[in-house]
Amino acid sequence: MSTNSFSSKLAPFSSAQKKKHLFVSLGITAFSIAIAIAPIPWLSQKIVVVTGTELQEPLQALQEKFKQANPNIQLELKFQGSQDIVNRYIDNKNDFTPTVLIPANAESLKELQTRWQSQNGSEAFYEQPKAIAKTMLVGISWSERGNVLFPKGNFEWSRVEQAMQVGNWQAIGGNPSWGSFDFVTTDPTRSNSGQLTLALWAQSKLGTTPTAANLNSANITSLFGLAKRSIYQPSASTDTLLKEFIAKGPNDADLGIVYESVALYRWQQSNTSQGKPYQIYYFSPTVETVSTAAIAKRNIDNNQAEAARKFIDFLVQPEQQSVFVQYGFRPVSGNIDLKAAPNSPWNQNIPGVEVKPNVQAITSPNTELLSEIKRLWERAN
Repeated sequence: MSTNSFSSKLAPFSSAQKKKHLFVSLGITAFSIAIAIAPIPWLSQKIVVVTGTELQEPLQALQEKFKQANPNIQLELKFQGSQDIVNRYIDNKNDFTPTVLIPANAESLKELQTRWQSQNGSEAFYEQPKAIAKTMLVGISWSERGNVLFPKGNFEWSRVEQAMQVGNWQAIGGNPSWGSFDFVTTDPTRSNSGQLTLALWAQSKLGTTPTAANLNSANITSLFGLAKRSIYQPSASTDTLLKEFIAKGPNDADLGIVYESVALYRWQQSNTSQGKPYQIYYFSPTVETVSTAAIAKRNIDNNQAEAARKFIDFLVQPEQQSVFVQYGFRPVSGNIDLKAAPNSPWNQNIPGVEVKPNVQAITSPNTELLSEIKRLWERAN
C-alpha cells in the first residue's frame, strides 16, 4: 500500500477525532459556565436563620443580595422573640432545624449555652458568636402626652410609676378626655426588651444595681405587680409591640419601651397613620443591646456551618452595616457616620433623636439576674 493511499484512509478518521475533541471542549466550557452561574444541587446548602423581629426588615432587605453573591446557599429567615429563640431551641420545639441564631442580645446566647451545656455536656455553638448590629432601649410617647408626663423634658421612671398608680391622665395634669394611662412593654418571659425594661426600672427604684437578692425586696415586688396589672396582653416581641403602638394610637398606648432601632425605622409610619408622630426619650442608664449571631451545632454539619459563616461575615461588611443604619441600628464595624449613611433616620428630624445621646449605656444584666426577673414577673400579681 502506498503512502498516499494510507494517508487518504487516515484523513477521515482524523477529521472525526477533531470533531469529537471539539464537542468535548464545548461540553466542558458549557459545564464550567453552568457551574459559575447556577447552583449545583449536590453542592447546595440550606441555612435557616432564626432572629428577633427587630431584625426582620434589614435581613429581608439583604436576603436577595446575599443570594446573588452565594447562589449555592439557600437562605431561609424565621422570626421569634429573643427568649422564644432560646426556649424553643433548648426544648427542640421548632418544626425546622436552626442553623444561625441571632437574638437581640448576646446575653440570650449565653443563657442558651449555659442551659445546653447543663443538659448535654457539650458546646451549643460551632464557634464564638459574632456581633452583627447594636441599639439601645428608649422610651416613646405621643408628643402631647409626653410633655405632660415628663414636664422637665427628661424621662423619669418615677413619673411612669406615679401615672400607673393613679391610672388616668387627669390625675397627673393631662386632658381628662385622654382617659386611662396605658403603658406597654414586651412580655418578659418571651422578649429580652421586656426583661431589660424591668431591670432598668428596678435599678431606678433601688438606686443601685439590681441583684438577685435586692430584687426580692418588698418595693420591687410591689413595682412588678403594679406593672403586670397595668399591662394588658404584652407583646411577644419588640417590633410587634411598636406596630401595635402605632396602630392603636394615643387612645390605647401612651408610653412604650422599645429598641431605638425600631423606633427610628417605624417613626414615619406613626407620622402617616396618626398625624402626630411619637417622641423619642433617652434615659440614663440605658442598656446597649448587641444583636449577636451564633452557628448552632445540633444537626448542622460542617458544610452548613461554613455556609452560615459566609452569611455572618457578609453581614458585618461595611456595605451591609450601612443597610442596618438605614433601619435604625448602630453599626458594629466600618466606622460609619450615622448622619452620612444613605437614607439614615438620623437625618429625618425625628423628635428627640440624638446621634450621641448623653446617657450611660450599660451592658445587659447577666443571665442569672434576667432569670430572676422572669421568675418574679411570673409570680407577680
